[in-house]
Amino acid sequence: MSNTIIQRVIDTRAGWGPLVLRIAAGIIFAAHGAQKLFGWFGGHGLEGTAGWMASIGLEPGLPMALLAGGAEFFGGLALIIGVLVRPAALALAFTMFVAIFAVHWPNGLFMANDGYEFALSLLAISIALLISGGGKGSVDRALATRAQA
Repeated sequence: MSNTIIQRVIDTRAGWGPLVLRIAAGIIFAAHGAQKLFGWFGGHGLEGTAGWMASIGLEPGLPMALLAGGAEFFGGLALIIGVLVRPAALALAFTMFVAIFAVHWPNGLFMANDGYEFALSLLAISIALLISGGGKGSVDRALATRAQA
């Protein structure tokens, strides 16, 4: 039973398209997570992110910052490597859904007004990867192929 669930999670029959999505989105997500968790790339770090999240009503701020930053950083790394792509994509899709409706929605679509277009794009990529899996060039595909042999 558990092997069947694991096989369903890692199985992917997709081609090379998901690789392009995984690498691009993975870099973006990992960088944004690093900003939230570690203050890298001009970010505010965990304390700054926690304070900001609490200020917009996502409380308690510290656990919310850890969840968002962890999902983005580790989910992004998982996408880049191509391991556990579906669970990572699910966590990232949920994170983007929250970002859209808790932060960006009132500002409209366009990024120039801090709108949700960028988060919507990342949500769409995450959902596409959730459906397709990691595709060719992923660790998931290699593991699934090995398990079937």
